[in-house]
Amino acid sequence: MQYRTLGRTGVQVSTLALGAMNFGSLGRVTQDEATALVGAALDAGVNLVDTADMYSQGESEEMVGKAIVGRRDDIVLATKAGMPMGDERNHQGSSRRWLVTELDNSLRRLGVDHVDLYQIHRWDPRTSDEETLSALTDLQRAGKIRYFGSSTFPAYRIVQAEWTARDRHLGRYVTEQPSYSILQRGVETHVLPVTEEYGLGVLAWSPLASGWLSGAIRSGREVTTHRSAVLPQRFDTTLPANQARLDAVEQLAAVADEAGLTMIQLALGFVTAHPAVTSAIIGPRTMEHLRSQLDAADTVLSADVLDAIDAIVAPGVDLAPQEKFDTPPALLDPALRRR
Repeated sequence: MQYRTLGRTGVQVSTLALGAMNFGSLGRVTQDEATALVGAALDAGVNLVDTADMYSQGESEEMVGKAIVGRRDDIVLATKAGMPMGDERNHQGSSRRWLVTELDNSLRRLGVDHVDLYQIHRWDPRTSDEETLSALTDLQRAGKIRYFGSSTFPAYRIVQAEWTARDRHLGRYVTEQPSYSILQRGVETHVLPVTEEYGLGVLAWSPLASGWLSGAIRSGREVTTHRSAVLPQRFDTTLPANQARLDAVEQLAAVADEAGLTMIQLALGFVTAHPAVTSAIIGPRTMEHLRSQLDAADTVLSADVLDAIDAIVAPGVDLAPQEKFDTPPALLDPALRRR
């Protein structure tokens, strides 16, 4: 396992991080399975565990908390808040009112007195940066969080938050967690240059592109991944974007074969090769998944392999632009771009 410094914090984290989104009802991972996955990952050198309050509506945090008993001091524990937790209109977002309340809920579910990294799950256009950063700074000073970060923020919102922190003398985001893979390279255009400019650590989620780069999805095979049952439109190969992904996967498989790598090694090696990236977040559901992903822990891709990837999916290109999660709200809601 390799380790890198998390932004400017001085904290050393593994280049592969364990994501717990599949723990609980969403991924149908039981407590015993989650405990085994966490134990095996930590034994392999993974020291960053990432979850969120909304993963199975708190169940993931509870399972992570039970899985890390006796090993809390060995890991960098990260969670997130901001996505809806139930139907109550104020049980979401990044207002002071909600963050103060929901952090206590997360700490209770995790069974800890603090988290190492508390992340805003999505940019909340209803709440000012000053309100959010002020609340996070107070929670940090209270000892409930060590650092805080953003997740899936548009580049201009990362910049705005940095400026607000400077102007208002508040704590600043030290990490960003974007979606990044060979098939979704849009963050290379603006987000990753901004994180490098401001010294943010980057924790890349979905480096296997929701299973497209796992090696299980190939031309002529029926798509039977867990994700295809949950989000069938992402894997419907009659759709042009998915056909483009499938075509790219076939070409990438040839590159991996020639280099003597698995598709997973190619995909994770690509993400961790970017100088802006600190860690790639893996989200295994089974021990077999975990082992195949840990095999990529020390993968270093040659310049020739990286050039071949660039020739298949050009830098800065998203093959499925409809799945971008940092699109400015005005591009999605016509009312926001019309007087």
